[in-house]
Amino acid sequence: MIHNPILRGFHPDPSIIRVGEDYYIATSTFEWWPGVRLHHSKDLIHWNLIEYPLTRTSQLDLRGVGPSQGIWAPCLTYDKGIFYLVYTVVKAFYCNMYDTENYLVTAQDIHGPWSEPAALNNFGFDPSLFHDDDGRKYMVSMVTDHRVPKKYVGRLVLQEFDAANRRMTGPVKDIYRADGIFLEGPHIFKRNGWYYLFSADTGTGEAHGQTIQRARDIWGPYEMYRPEDTYRQEGEAYSVLTSRHHEDILLQKAGHCDLVETPEGEWYAVHLCGRASEDRNPEDAERFAGARRYMLGRETAIQRMHWTRDGWLELADGGNVPRETVEPPRCGNVPCEEAEPLDRIDLPGSTAGISGHGNMVRESAPLRTGTMQDSAQDAKFAEHDFTRDDFDMPTLHLDYQSLRIPLDGHYISLTERPGWLRMYGRSGLSSRFSQTLIARRVTEYHMDAGCCVAFEPEVFKQMAGLILMYDTDNYLYLHISRDEDVGKCITLLRAENKRYEYLTDYIPIEENRDIELKLSLRGTWVQFFCGFRGEAIQQTGPRINGSFLSDEACTEGWFTGAMVGICCQDLTGFGKYADFDWFEVQAGQVLN
Repeated sequence: MIHNPILRGFHPDPSIIRVGEDYYIATSTFEWWPGVRLHHSKDLIHWNLIEYPLTRTSQLDLRGVGPSQGIWAPCLTYDKGIFYLVYTVVKAFYCNMYDTENYLVTAQDIHGPWSEPAALNNFGFDPSLFHDDDGRKYMVSMVTDHRVPKKYVGRLVLQEFDAANRRMTGPVKDIYRADGIFLEGPHIFKRNGWYYLFSADTGTGEAHGQTIQRARDIWGPYEMYRPEDTYRQEGEAYSVLTSRHHEDILLQKAGHCDLVETPEGEWYAVHLCGRASEDRNPEDAERFAGARRYMLGRETAIQRMHWTRDGWLELADGGNVPRETVEPPRCGNVPCEEAEPLDRIDLPGSTAGISGHGNMVRESAPLRTGTMQDSAQDAKFAEHDFTRDDFDMPTLHLDYQSLRIPLDGHYISLTERPGWLRMYGRSGLSSRFSQTLIARRVTEYHMDAGCCVAFEPEVFKQMAGLILMYDTDNYLYLHISRDEDVGKCITLLRAENKRYEYLTDYIPIEENRDIELKLSLRGTWVQFFCGFRGEAIQQTGPRINGSFLSDEACTEGWFTGAMVGICCQDLTGFGKYADFDWFEVQAGQVLN
């Protein structure tokens, strides 16, 4: 069976295609660099991360963008030997007038190289390219409206795209207007002479859903599917997939779908979803009062679909509620091939990665050095991602991402000290321009992470360590620094919506000793540890509820997810470096 989510942790807004026997999914990366995550599969069960398409600053410049801005909702399509990727770069949000710049890049090979971007229209975000069977191409997107009040609650526009000249052409026309139902994330498909408009409805929270409309002409008018057995309250969308009214199921926030057909003619929809924690916002919270917190962010799941006799699309198993386990396509019933080897690429300031390896069950393994104090429930868990990086390769793994910029030799080096990652301290953790930080997604509510670092700070403005973060305003940072009275020391900093608090005293440590820093996440509770290399580690600071590192709890960004990483800052401007010998993350889901 396919076990959802198929892309765990921060992987929202999925777009899927099939080319021959190969499936590819593109997901949003927001302020994280490089731009757009691509995953590959042969069977819709096992997914492997492949090269990013937006790897050059000439393609993507994210300097200065705010939390949860940057790359929104990429759409991946394929036509006559060419891969097309359209995406939005959001540069102004949480304001009256949004800046939503839409671009297109192309490639003849999914692994690149990808072209320089062509500018498209900027009416709104979530652009999607449709290739009609007569050779013409069209782009559909939602429309932002800065007027007060808005003219319409929801609006979608369509315009033709001139592929030969790589520009939009012809009139821009509304194909959807509504006073009550907000639609976004639109895609157009054609089947049996019908044009289908497949759109996300009702935001991206727990009321999220997916609608479908159709018309005989691409310009409309479109009729919305209103199945008789779909539960609908006044003012709700007629969603063919949604989690609302089912707070008890695993896959919440279901919506923002895309479709793919298998070689055998079976249909599947990928969609975003979220796995809620047990924590909620306070009832007097500034926004989303009382809402459940989603520390892992929005993830990607898949559902089996079918077409009704009268030409509408529904979940294959009936109803409109997402399933946690899904029957794979017929080719998935034969033994699967071994997962593909992890790819490495040589990019400027390469960011790196490791992909998941299916749903295996293993005995829980501790981090490989030192000792971790485990809770009783850690005896066994389903392992989805396990890696230790000893920094002994010429490039970083694909799974790492940095904030807003590529990390070239000004920020990191894998050669200055072979077998170590050297990180040169640059701007502080609030910077939207020049941070020295790499991180990976938190994929489960059960996770251990750690690193070994050699760092000899000279002043308190120099720091390096292990970070669990949501964005530049929200993080837990166990780091080495120096205090005028204590000397070289370790401390734990908590940042929550620009409120800062040190959770420990300045703990003195010896000079010229390698330090191991670790954390343990159990549910939403985080415990940090530290110690000298090869010696027992000790609890450092209190046990902390980390659920504030979630979509609903952050007051500016709320579209990404928790990340775990390593970083270095030098606020003196001299670039003091820290050397990391290894970084390890073990994540799994506790079995019931």
